[in-house]
Amino acid sequence: MKLQGKVAIVTGAASGMGKQIAQLYAKEGAKVVVSDLNLDGANETVEEIKAAGGEAIAMKTNVAVEEDVQALVDSTVEAYGTVDVLVNNAGIMDGFEPAGDVLDERWERVFAVNTTSVMRMTRKVLPIFLEKESGIIVNIASAGGLNGGRAGAAYTASKHAVIGLTKNTGYMYAQKGIRCNAIAPGAVMTNIQASMMNVDKFGASRMQAGMGINPRAGKPEEIAQAALFLGSDDSSFVNGTVLTVDGGWTAY
Repeated sequence: MKLQGKVAIVTGAASGMGKQIAQLYAKEGAKVVVSDLNLDGANETVEEIKAAGGEAIAMKTNVAVEEDVQALVDSTVEAYGTVDVLVNNAGIMDGFEPAGDVLDERWERVFAVNTTSVMRMTRKVLPIFLEKESGIIVNIASAGGLNGGRAGAAYTASKHAVIGLTKNTGYMYAQKGIRCNAIAPGAVMTNIQASMMNVDKFGASRMQAGMGINPRAGKPEEIAQAALFLGSDDSSFVNGTVLTVDGGWTAY
């Protein structure tokens, strides 16, 4: 049980990678706070965790809203006394728009969910981590945070920013018993495509070259295994870096 006695928050955990991470963390002994805007889906995840013998609670959270971020962490501490592991998984796609076609509304929404929420969640848990001189942050970035041909301008920039924040946080708090790493998944079979609206035809056509060299799509369970590694003591000497989990996509 690699997370026995630990308390973990997983955002965007009603489905996809977040759900699998929450379930695996619970299987490994963690008390898991399943956070998602979709409360029904979060409750389903919790019920599945409990049915398997784990412990979890659900929290409805819009990570783009500061008050929701505050409430999520405060409620976790109220329920379980502390936070040991934070997984910033919640995210949305853009519509493949290149810079010349990005609307402010799209840009601001994507950054609010994908990047600003990561900063706010990190900022909220750090006092807890600093007080006990321990804590782990796992940020879900993307292959789009490493390359320019995997999404539109907004998503690409937002995930590059998450990687920069990950490295900065890992470095800043390295001597305080706190680690911060990111996972850069490749194409994974989740429902994130449901967040795509009004797909830009030109941008989508430019994506085809990059998509064409993808060896295969990953499973959410495969990302969860990487999140377990980074969220446990198995990765005790891993900090401020990015673990690429893409089946060799970026190796081309």
